[in-house]
Amino acid sequence: MTAPPNGRSLRRTLAATVSMALAAAGTLVAVALAPEAQAAGVPAPSPVGISGRGASVPFKEQEAEYAATNGTLIGPDRLYGHLPSEASGRQAVTLDAPGEYVEFTLTAPANAMSFRYSLPDNAAGTGRDASLDLKIDGNQLKSVPVTSKYGWYYGGYPFNNNPGDSNPHHFYDETRTLLGSTLPAGTKVRLQVSSTSASPTFTIDLADFEQVGAPVGKPSGALDVVSDFGADPTGAADSTAKIQAAVDAGKAQGRTVYIPQGTFQVRDHIVVDQVTLAGAGPWYSVLTGRDPVNRAKAVGVYGKYASQGGSKNVTLKDFAILGDIRERVDDDQVNAIGGALSNSTVDNVWMQHTKCGAWLDGPMDNFTLKNSRILDQTADGVNFHMGVTNSTVTNTFVRNTGDDGLAMWAENIPNVKNKFTYNTVVLPILANNIVTYGGKDITISDNVMADTVTNGGGLHVANRYPGVNSGQGTAVSGTTTAARNTLIRAGNNDYNWQFGVGAVWFSGLNEALDATVNITDTEILDSSYAAIMNIEGATKGLHFENVRIDGAGTYALQIQSPGNASFTNVTATHVAQSNPIHNCVGSGFVITRGTGNSGWYADPPACTGTWPDPKWTNGGVPGGGSTTPPTDPPTDPPTDPTVNLAKGRPVTETSHTDVYPATKAVDGDATTYWESANNAFPQSLTVDLGAAKAVKRVVLKLPPATAWATRTQTLSVLGSTDNSTFTTLKPSAGYTFDPSSGNTATISLGGTATRYLRVTVTGNTGWPAAQLSELEAYTG
Repeated sequence: MTAPPNGRSLRRTLAATVSMALAAAGTLVAVALAPEAQAAGVPAPSPVGISGRGASVPFKEQEAEYAATNGTLIGPDRLYGHLPSEASGRQAVTLDAPGEYVEFTLTAPANAMSFRYSLPDNAAGTGRDASLDLKIDGNQLKSVPVTSKYGWYYGGYPFNNNPGDSNPHHFYDETRTLLGSTLPAGTKVRLQVSSTSASPTFTIDLADFEQVGAPVGKPSGALDVVSDFGADPTGAADSTAKIQAAVDAGKAQGRTVYIPQGTFQVRDHIVVDQVTLAGAGPWYSVLTGRDPVNRAKAVGVYGKYASQGGSKNVTLKDFAILGDIRERVDDDQVNAIGGALSNSTVDNVWMQHTKCGAWLDGPMDNFTLKNSRILDQTADGVNFHMGVTNSTVTNTFVRNTGDDGLAMWAENIPNVKNKFTYNTVVLPILANNIVTYGGKDITISDNVMADTVTNGGGLHVANRYPGVNSGQGTAVSGTTTAARNTLIRAGNNDYNWQFGVGAVWFSGLNEALDATVNITDTEILDSSYAAIMNIEGATKGLHFENVRIDGAGTYALQIQSPGNASFTNVTATHVAQSNPIHNCVGSGFVITRGTGNSGWYADPPACTGTWPDPKWTNGGVPGGGSTTPPTDPPTDPPTDPTVNLAKGRPVTETSHTDVYPATKAVDGDATTYWESANNAFPQSLTVDLGAAKAVKRVVLKLPPATAWATRTQTLSVLGSTDNSTFTTLKPSAGYTFDPSSGNTATISLGGTATRYLRVTVTGNTGWPAAQLSELEAYTG
């Protein structure tokens, strides 16, 4: 099936191009060994299982950072290009030696699992293949293949596979496996490294455990692609023509077409119209494949294009489309589902490793995608493009898309009365979790949006991108309803603009956004930068009611263009900046305040001319971390000045000698210590506090044993918010460590916001090296 005209391609003419070179990005930039046999991840709200919001998923999710492990905890870190920044909750566990493992304990019976992981790229940029051992209660079950061939992109948009280019990203992938039997709650499921010969590291983000039902049998009277048409369920032969013949016969005879258990090679589009294509379930019936010569042809189930009359009355259900797309080429029609599908339904379809999960080109009407999973795409999860009306995506789980998670783009032809409801959209690697570019009477409600990575926000309403304008009736118009959404760690830095994008944001780039936009009954939690933002052109007609902002890395409101908005019962807490509004357009943006507001308004607002570094709470940073995941989104960061912020945190060093690494200085044990290389001053120790903190006191310790003679170390204390530019918090001076008084030195600081705390030692009267058993940091 040939591609439509270029006007309907996926190409973004206003996409992000990232110029920032990140040397060695995606590697472990600052890590600490996790406590033996137990990770200690910082508590972070989970996007899965929020009552009444998001997709109702069939799995129980467990994060590696709260599991049993002898690996290395990485994160939390939201800096684009760093490996933890693309992990759920911005934390994960890295295994880098045989015998290292992450072990999950089942909380409910399960007979299947999928897990999210990252392997390094290879030098050619084609990825590497390896395997992990899967052990059940200590006994080997199987070896599970893992790969990095579907990850690791470089350069500017639309990106490439050249490791020599800058800007590495899209680090993670997922795989799935059946467990052979139903395992009871309490069973220990372990992923363990048997060898590092194929991959030097294995980073585990999370695992999803589920109880997969029995295969769905063939419906009465259905045509069978295997027994009736000869398709090959082993995947050895190309079954494209035979499945297409079955689909054509199903349409002609008015019969369902059944895909039985098996893996079927499909190397081009299966074109559907007025037919039902049903499988035995997404764990059992799999369509996969790609043309070995013409790489622009690959597995996909497509309606006819609108220019060909479109398709209608199609049902696709109970199967998986697992592609083999390893690069982003916007003109290639290599999506799982495409074309125009009016009066049609996609139900319980698993879409993975294609370019987009579903890219629908209208005009088309009354399409529903529901109860599905969309994972590991190189571009959008779903895009309703150009004249899609009365259509819905609901109860669908989306993770690790290469562009917008769920999008509507009214290019040249109006999108009208579409809905995105009850979806969970996590970790779009570029752009937004959920967005509508133009559109009339759009609904985006009851969703969960989490962990935006870069160049986008959680929820975006905009007159942006080509073909969105009022002259063609495609601009935002009517009433846009965004109700009962939860946003977690949404928004992030835009490296074109060099400032943060809000968790909820609006743009009038093409022309003023002038419509009714209602944001109601919504939670905006732990935003990476601003909670709410407008930019470009003008934005008018915004109404916020019953909105709770809890945690914002910079501001509650970031106003960058004229317009107006009303606020009723909008509350904000834990906003990083003392002035919660940044507004340099002054009276050009009119705020109408109703009742019940608190925490977000200031008159005058800030207008600094510079953008502050964000302060990320990550749900709070308790001393020593937490051994169990939080059950509810924490909203109150700890304020206890007696909490040692450095304990258990990632730490780096200029050097160490023998068995005295830097991790000994943040392990909470004063009897162990870090010692640098001898006779090689200066030497430094740098600890990552996880977020910028007002550090007012540093306590340095040496082992208290009397065998340690009194000594004076000459040292200075420095701080940074980006681990690049450091300022002096305390000039170099001599500090005496005396065993008779605990071998401790206390240094008072001014409370400068500091994330990366560094102690630099230039001399030691007791030994020709830097020595510290503990580096402790306090806010009081």
